Amino acid sequence: MVTRTQLSRLGLFDAKVPRYTSYPTAPHFSDAVGASEFASWIEAVPENGTISLYLHVPFCRRLCWFCACRTQGTQTAAPVAAYVETLKTELALLKRHLPSGVKLSRLHWGGGTPTLLTPDLMRDLTSAIRNVAEFAENAEFSVEIDPNEVDGERLDVLAAAGMNRASIGIQDFDQEIQQVIGRIQGYDITKRAVDLIRDRGVHSLNADILYGLPHQSRARITESVQKLLSLAPDRVALYGYAHVPWMAKRQQMIPTDALPTPTERLDLFETARRLFLWDNYAEIGIDHFAIKGDGLEVAQRNGTLRRNFQGYTDDTSDVLIGLGASSISKFPQGYAQNAPSTSAYTTAVREGRFSTTKGHAFGGDDALRARLIEALMCDFSVSTAEITRDYDISPAKLTAMFNEANSNFENLLTVTDAGLFIPPEARPLTRMIARVFDAYDLSRAGHSSAI
Repeated sequence: MVTRTQLSRLGLFDAKVPRYTSYPTAPHFSDAVGASEFASWIEAVPENGTISLYLHVPFCRRLCWFCACRTQGTQTAAPVAAYVETLKTELALLKRHLPSGVKLSRLHWGGGTPTLLTPDLMRDLTSAIRNVAEFAENAEFSVEIDPNEVDGERLDVLAAAGMNRASIGIQDFDQEIQQVIGRIQGYDITKRAVDLIRDRGVHSLNADILYGLPHQSRARITESVQKLLSLAPDRVALYGYAHVPWMAKRQQMIPTDALPTPTERLDLFETARRLFLWDNYAEIGIDHFAIKGDGLEVAQRNGTLRRNFQGYTDDTSDVLIGLGASSISKFPQGYAQNAPSTSAYTTAVREGRFSTTKGHAFGGDDALRARLIEALMCDFSVSTAEITRDYDISPAKLTAMFNEANSNFENLLTVTDAGLFIPPEARPLTRMIARVFDAYDLSRAGHSSAI
């Protein structure tokens, strides 16, 4: 059994490491990838293939202080309407480059607050998307929904457009914590939104909840998780609050002296984790939970679980195209990111070009290391047979890499001819173990806490 003393000695409570939703991580993107590379990668998508599509809506009625996403506040509808027109133009540009017959395996609207869109804007946007590509069989259309910014009419439009999964951010139900993080969202408002969603036949529900928030305690997170469980979500993401005020200036509003210590953060995570397991949720990767039979749970059992910028996914498409300001796309050739500022993004698109400003073209052993890290993050193991089959590396060299990683963690891991395995008691170290296989310099990037 790995003790807290061992975890401390190995640096868990002090380490700052990536979340590894990509490899290499976004701080290592450069301007070597631009609009021309992005366009050529789109054109290389196989005819009649499938892609995932992510649309970013950066606007919010209010800016939550805890949030580190690229968002901006608005009190009027005009900027949102103008932005949707730009998205429609970008969609038309995408269609000109996309090979024929391509269909959508996944469509996700994220933000920001996509439900700020009026019903008419939602209809316009969904029509523009369908003009680019139709849904594939068993496709998933998910939308991030703010319970404070949704009503029956907007949900009617989304359900009619094919939305079959909704995602709601909870963060924490405690009123004092909500005040401190600038996110007021009562249980009754949240339950009303969940009921409205399910009344329209959308039965798949995701929810996000945070640990590591100011003033959080074991009792408070227990109460919040129990309230969340009463809503019976299909999936839950239990994210650690990333306090990065040097990146997200609004987080300077959050009192650092009210934040839990690293050891207290681990205790908060374990408290919430036990509640989900006791309620018969399957544990997915490092921070997700899902009911039995959910796509994530099935993918984990089948060994097809994957990781992308939205976290864990059961989507098997090789291409994720991100539209909107700051969106990131992934191709077999590499990553491409749109201009982060709304104004720069809008200018580029209205001039008839993609707004790609940076990215990364895979080279060297990027693909190998990306798969090693993804396997650890998804499965807590790496199969020697799979890696040596799919990548140019010998079993002996791969085993040597595994042994070196194991030696960095006091031989807490298991290395056999079959591969590398992280035992359950060592899984809090997973992001740190993944870091061992990262060949890039991590000293320049301000990553979040390992726990």
